[in-house]
Amino acid sequence: MSKFESTAEKGYFGEFGGSFVPDELKVILDSIGEQFNKYKGDKEFLEEYRYYLKEYVGRENPLTFAKNLTDKIGGAKIYLKREDLNHTGAHKINNALGQILLAKRMGAKRIIAETGAGQHGVATATASAMVGLPCTIYMGKVDTERQALNVFRMQLLGAEVVAVEKGRGRLKEAVDEAFEDLVKNQGDTFYLIGSAVGPYPYPEMVKYFQSVISLESKKQILEKEGKLPTAIVACTGGGSNAIGAFAHYLEDKEVRLIGVEPAEAPSISEGVPAVFHGYKSLTLFDENGKLKPTNSIAAGLDYQGVGPEHSYLHSTGRGEYVTATGQEALEAFQELSKVEGIIPALESSHAIAHGIKLAKELNKDDVIIINLSGRGDKDVNQVYEMLNKEA
Repeated sequence: MSKFESTAEKGYFGEFGGSFVPDELKVILDSIGEQFNKYKGDKEFLEEYRYYLKEYVGRENPLTFAKNLTDKIGGAKIYLKREDLNHTGAHKINNALGQILLAKRMGAKRIIAETGAGQHGVATATASAMVGLPCTIYMGKVDTERQALNVFRMQLLGAEVVAVEKGRGRLKEAVDEAFEDLVKNQGDTFYLIGSAVGPYPYPEMVKYFQSVISLESKKQILEKEGKLPTAIVACTGGGSNAIGAFAHYLEDKEVRLIGVEPAEAPSISEGVPAVFHGYKSLTLFDENGKLKPTNSIAAGLDYQGVGPEHSYLHSTGRGEYVTATGQEALEAFQELSKVEGIIPALESSHAIAHGIKLAKELNKDDVIIINLSGRGDKDVNQVYEMLNKEA
């Protein structure tokens, strides 16, 4: 992955990160970390990974100038990094492929994963089918209902989808169940985490495999504009697409890195440092000290925590984190569809919503890149119901 390396030291980004798990689980995770650090510099592993990125995922994907949207707004030039054009329709496949190739080398006989919006579940099921490994996907019951199309896609790909009914039946509970499975079946099971969250080594590993996004966009924008962008804008739930979109710009201080959270799940904006799902990060709690319920229209952003590196970037001021409401995202979903003929995922629509605001504030010499992390096929039925309910 070029010369890019993680900024973390043994799983920490400043005070955030780490591995706060039982000793039994820590042994498993440390083993994964050792193998990841071994193979990320292995020529044969990287050649195989790059082969599948090109021949299977379809990379590199375009950096599309959104001319119609730019002309309508009248401010900064807007470019879209087209992760929606990847095989399976989102950025998730970048990471799923990297981890599945690692799991294969580690001798795993079975793959498990968690998913919220279902895109990571689809990507994991896809990668598992490609290498011939059985796969179990944990998904909150509420999310299985609002993302029924993705559930069917996972099943078509041969995965077993387990609807988790505990708690509020959302992403948090899906992660809980997946970790329980890993402890019970550690001898032959690899847990393929989809976002830049969790205990060491997952935040580093996911960032590494997703950094291909910024590796490409940096080269592309220099070719198209002859300069770096004024800002990179990406939606932030757990934070995998955002950290991938930011990664190769971290040292370019003139480039603003902007993460957009759902106003209904503002982990960075309103969270406090705490240990959650085995790592320390900014986490949402209510007035009673319990995890605060979240209710984003985007299932992939409906999470009380966030990746530890995002917490670190927020604490240092290198990253800017803002919110967009569900209504703003819904309007952006429709706007991009009508103006550019591109239907974005509801997760990505949060970034579109803020990107439009930002472009209006900047001048015509400025350039912004919005990471279009996924396409909206999975959300069309949900949006149809919401719009008809409003009507």
